[in-house]
Amino acid sequence: MPDPWKPSVTVAAVIERDGRFLLVEELAGGGMRLNQPAGHLDPGESLLDAVTRETLEETAFAFTPTQLIGVYLWRADTDSSTAATYLRFAFTGALGAHDPHRPLDDGIVRPLWLTPREIAARAPDHRSPLVQCCVDDYLRGQRYPLNLLYTHESALFAVAPAQSRDQSVATGNWPPASAGATNAGSTK
Repeated sequence: MPDPWKPSVTVAAVIERDGRFLLVEELAGGGMRLNQPAGHLDPGESLLDAVTRETLEETAFAFTPTQLIGVYLWRADTDSSTAATYLRFAFTGALGAHDPHRPLDDGIVRPLWLTPREIAARAPDHRSPLVQCCVDDYLRGQRYPLNLLYTHESALFAVAPAQSRDQSVATGNWPPASAGATNAGSTK
């Protein structure tokens, strides 16, 4: 059972092109939902790496975050026995190439481009109230520089399953979570 006081860290990409926003239709929560390309921060990655990865996995578009739109806290389901709390970091940035042959994440039906009016009209389908909130903040021009975020190098490594955290800390032997892990987003 999730602990509502230990939020899950998530990221989302708010991408606008020609007055339309890139969203995804996904099977979640017992039906078809509408969301920004979004997902959980994985062990061993920075927030910037996470939003880049999630956007590619859910839309097959490359994405480079350039600005933070906001940080949002939301509690799903108010029943304390099933509640989960999410801390979402929403980014905007540059959309790159699309790979039409890349398979999308499980549960993702399709990416689609919608106007702000179309997004608002589909509010009952939103995965969370943060979908509309992020679009509204983007349209208001809310932006923050990425150097607001700091990723310490220790966050970019995961403990190997055979080692305990104490052993890794004591030896300084922190294996990378994935090949090519970088310190993207670390600007302090």
